[in-house]
Amino acid sequence: MKPTLLETRDLCVAYGRVEAIHKVSIRIRQGEIVTVIGPNGAGKTTLLSALMGLLPARGEISYQGQPTSRSTAVDALVGRGLVLVPEKRELFGSMSVADNLLLGAFARHRRGARDHAKTMDEVFAIFPRLAERRTQEAGTLSGGERQMLAMGRALMAKPTLLMLDEPSLGLAPLIVREIFRIVQQLKAMGVSILLVEQNARAALQVADYGYVLENGSVALENDARSLLDDPRVIESYLGLGGSHSIAA
Repeated sequence: MKPTLLETRDLCVAYGRVEAIHKVSIRIRQGEIVTVIGPNGAGKTTLLSALMGLLPARGEISYQGQPTSRSTAVDALVGRGLVLVPEKRELFGSMSVADNLLLGAFARHRRGARDHAKTMDEVFAIFPRLAERRTQEAGTLSGGERQMLAMGRALMAKPTLLMLDEPSLGLAPLIVREIFRIVQQLKAMGVSILLVEQNARAALQVADYGYVLENGSVALENDARSLLDDPRVIESYLGLGGSHSIAA
């Protein structure tokens, strides 16, 4: 069995008195794509923010066999290879594509790495469209190109575990297929991926394992192929039903 890369046990996150995440336990093994699907408001983005140390949480989080805590700085996690591509992408619109990518290598540069040019060439090999637009301002890119740039910037940090928050959001179907093809390519290159996504069918088709999050709790989990065939998932998330509840 592949070694565990990241694991949570009974993870809870609250906004004031409102608990957004309740006793969530998930595991991502090395070399896997694990997806978390669920409706709007299920707590998917909150989960990623807690894993990245952006929100205080109760329960246990371990990464690469070591526990993380409230005192673990975000840049320390990035330095250990845990990298998040946020839903809003958070690019610098007035800066060029190349300069946005360089910012992704900042943490490694600060630790003495000087291979950013080679890493950028590797990113351009994955995203040829970014190479064509390397001098173009990020704010002038299409939605699909901005998502590619956000992912490319994360890859500049040489992630061990790449966390993607809704990478298909707002994109045309053709571009969505391209983004998920790249996700599979990254797995083949050795990058483990935690994929948070509303497009359940696309996510489960590329994932090894999946969790369904509802109302802040894990309602269902299984290998991705089994979830694709599960009647509750089919009814609620694959376009054959209107309900958003799959709780037994």
